Amino acid sequence: MEEAEPLGTNLPRLDVYPITDDRFGWMHVQIAKAVINAGVEILQFREKKKGLRECITVATALRKLTRKKGVTFIVNDRVDLAQAVDADGVHLGQNDMPLHIARKILGEDKIIGISAETIEQAKKGAMKADYLGVGPIFPTSTKKGVGPALGLDSLKKISEAVNIPVVGIGGITLNNVREVIENGAEGIAVISAIAEKKNPYKVTVELLEKVRKAKRSRRRS
Repeated sequence: MEEAEPLGTNLPRLDVYPITDDRFGWMHVQIAKAVINAGVEILQFREKKKGLRECITVATALRKLTRKKGVTFIVNDRVDLAQAVDADGVHLGQNDMPLHIARKILGEDKIIGISAETIEQAKKGAMKADYLGVGPIFPTSTKKGVGPALGLDSLKKISEAVNIPVVGIGGITLNNVREVIENGAEGIAVISAIAEKKNPYKVTVELLEKVRKAKRSRRRS
């Protein structure tokens, strides 16, 4: 078994960080079961269209599943929802609740990640966040309203500018995982790369293998 790398705080390994999305035919819980069985250590619930009550129902089911399996459970954007279901943390965008307020509400023991597209955003986020989600690295159609792809050079510069783990997101597939890790990412966050596949379990296993192989190679270089 591969030895886990120390990341600080209470972060799990971020190798593959699935974000659930039910727009592709799979329900949130179905995706969660598949990726957990494949071996991921962290999972994010992202839901932009459902009302709060329905979100609580789904998030409660995911919290129960992740707690049983020992998987870290993160809620996207919604600090109130994360608090309601006792999630392990929250992931915030640049236009969501300010990080220092979220930290005050959730407490120091909860994980808070924040999205960053620039070195300035990354440095500011690194002062209070536990990890950064950097992207979109490549063009993506999954998230509407995002800016142009940052590219691998920007990922590398941001990774070198901060002292907390960076997770690459946006347009990441089996074909470009290695490059993302080579340019400083601790892991990859993915939505459609898993959720739109006929076999989410299989592709998650393949993504994990590629990420861990790339990280071993990076450590040797």
